[in-house]
Amino acid sequence: MSENQTEHHKISILIVDDTPNNLRFLSSMLLEQGYEVRKAINGQMALRSAQAEPPDLILLDVRMPDMSGYEVCHALKAEGKTREIPVIFLSALNDEKDKVIAFEMGAVDYVTKPFQFQEVLARVKTHLTIQHQRLLLMEQKARLEQEVKARTETELALKKANQELHHLATIDSVTHVANRRRFDEYLNEQWQRLTLEKNGISIILCEIDEFNAYVKTNGDPSADECLRTVAWAICRPIKPAKNLVARYSDAKFGLILPQTTVAEAFRVAEQIRTEVAQLKLHHASAKESPYITLSLGVSSIIPSNKSQPKMLIENADRGLQEASTQGYNRTVIHQ
Repeated sequence: MSENQTEHHKISILIVDDTPNNLRFLSSMLLEQGYEVRKAINGQMALRSAQAEPPDLILLDVRMPDMSGYEVCHALKAEGKTREIPVIFLSALNDEKDKVIAFEMGAVDYVTKPFQFQEVLARVKTHLTIQHQRLLLMEQKARLEQEVKARTETELALKKANQELHHLATIDSVTHVANRRRFDEYLNEQWQRLTLEKNGISIILCEIDEFNAYVKTNGDPSADECLRTVAWAICRPIKPAKNLVARYSDAKFGLILPQTTVAEAFRVAEQIRTEVAQLKLHHASAKESPYITLSLGVSSIIPSNKSQPKMLIENADRGLQEASTQGYNRTVIHQ
């Protein structure tokens, strides 16, 4: 197999010259070298041929009637399909100005007539090699860009999947608010931040009153629906931007309120208690009320290196226990 052929592609050269002898001479010599040769005797024919099937290289005469080689080259470089084809000018014009124009038009080389075929052949081989290397680089670049795109898409998909997994791992499956894991995680995050800022944080712990009795009377499906409805009511007065509502355990919910004073937290707790009471969810087995109610404990602190989050939780839990002991459906502050 010739060095100018491959298993899938034979190198094609388009010769454009209005002189038949030049066409025959170049065509014959290039065919002997194993190239596929096409011929055109004027600019319009050359442009049609190049557009129909772009060659690997064009040998282009400068001086032709109707359309000069410069005009042909300009037209080739103006079209995306033919823009990258290397063009070697063949001309009897040896003036420096003519060569400058040729390169300004986008030619890769300029051979003056009368030419020696070995010189033409050497330049053809050189520019075909350069073109081949350029195409390889373009292919490699395209592959790299595709790989980078695929890797970026994979990383984004992985990041999204991790976010979804984290979301699933931190959401309570029954109530669809945050779970205990997220409650502890968020409290620690805010504790560290507010320690540096020397700003306060409040916690509300609330529990559905006499919920065990409700479950025994109504069953688990109704109990789950009750929990979802109460969770929705608890979220209503809460601004989600910085505050967190979580299912703390069974029928107990926890609220983290950064940058909130104990008085502000108490007002929020009372709003929540009112929201739940207004639901009028029937609780036939309750001793204190015919409807679902909440008992709430509130605590507040300015975090420091000498204190720990569990102190805040323990105080809020004591307030909750006092509210239950005092007869349910009330809010107690414990500092």
